[in-house]
Amino acid sequence: MTIVLTGHAPSAAAAFAFVAALSLSPPQAAAQSRASVVETQKLRISVETVASGLSHPWGLAFIDGGRMLVTERPGRLRVVSPDGRLSAPVAGLPDIDEGGQGGLLDVVTGPNFAADRMIYWSFSEGRSEGGKGTSVARGRLSPDGTRVENAAVIFRQQPAVRGSMHFGSRLVFDRTGALFVTLGDRFTQRASAQDPATHIGKVVRIMPDGSVPRDNPFAAGGGTRPEIWSIGHRNVQSAALHPVTGKLWTVEHGARGGDEVNVPAKGLNYGWPVITYGVEYTGGRIGEGTRKEGMEQPIFYWDPSIAPSGAAFVTSAAFGPWNGNLLVGALAGQALVRLELDGERVTREERLLTGLGARIRDVRQGPDGFVYLLTDADDGRLLRLRPAR
Repeated sequence: MTIVLTGHAPSAAAAFAFVAALSLSPPQAAAQSRASVVETQKLRISVETVASGLSHPWGLAFIDGGRMLVTERPGRLRVVSPDGRLSAPVAGLPDIDEGGQGGLLDVVTGPNFAADRMIYWSFSEGRSEGGKGTSVARGRLSPDGTRVENAAVIFRQQPAVRGSMHFGSRLVFDRTGALFVTLGDRFTQRASAQDPATHIGKVVRIMPDGSVPRDNPFAAGGGTRPEIWSIGHRNVQSAALHPVTGKLWTVEHGARGGDEVNVPAKGLNYGWPVITYGVEYTGGRIGEGTRKEGMEQPIFYWDPSIAPSGAAFVTSAAFGPWNGNLLVGALAGQALVRLELDGERVTREERLLTGLGARIRDVRQGPDGFVYLLTDADDGRLLRLRPAR
């Protein structure tokens, strides 16, 4: 795979034509009838607020009748109606240990949602043995969307760790119906990202009931946890399935610099914390450098960091010139980042919505072909992007 360096070496500026989009004006009061038009390199897009008043929204999923599920990190799951109204919190979720970066995180619908109404969500869970970890639960969403029935935890990151940082986590179903779960290194346990006996700093792959797929790389065990798909990750908060190849793509937080785009392959090691393009927050070196035999290179990285969260591939004909691009939310960067691709190589970057002044937490393409964003704030918003005429 080709490594693409951005902002890390003097040649990086020459490698890409990085052109920032014209920025939005400061946001007005939430109203679907009011939209801002933004000029980008290849499209004019309209940005409108679908809903506001969300407390640190984290994950977004589309259900029936134009409705959406939105998680709020403090522990609430909401249903957003097509006209932007927020439901009361959905009942029936297990206890969530909210604090720091933890809380209610991602949410997805199951592969057979239209028939069985199963939804899956990730969250930070306190453990009886002490500490906490990322867990995944599932349950049946009632037809009226007011409650989750028969909720059950199907996966628990092991071991539990004290602290409130680096939980991951995104949930992505692959084409076989197995579920990828991205897991952070819990900040204080970075060395465990290289330990195959833990789930710390890993991407795992499980069946919808939490069992281990037979074709997982370590399904036979042998000292490696059988749920593991790939190792050596720091804190993956962006993940999406490539629409053509069906491969999982992830975007993970580096430390100070070194945010990475990876295509995690079965059984491979992505290096953290032995190799990285980032440095300690104090400026010190991390690990052994940027390369080591037996460890994979990212296909793209950022330095300085953008703090990536949320990602989606554009497949909608409505967005024409963006088709096949990868959109990534940026928290510290306060932008939506558009990456043009040639296979598994990034050829161009554009930073959008920089004038919005908002941390972009999640990015999804809806069944209507438009792009939806969540902004991370006490008064977070659900935004919709569509081509402007």
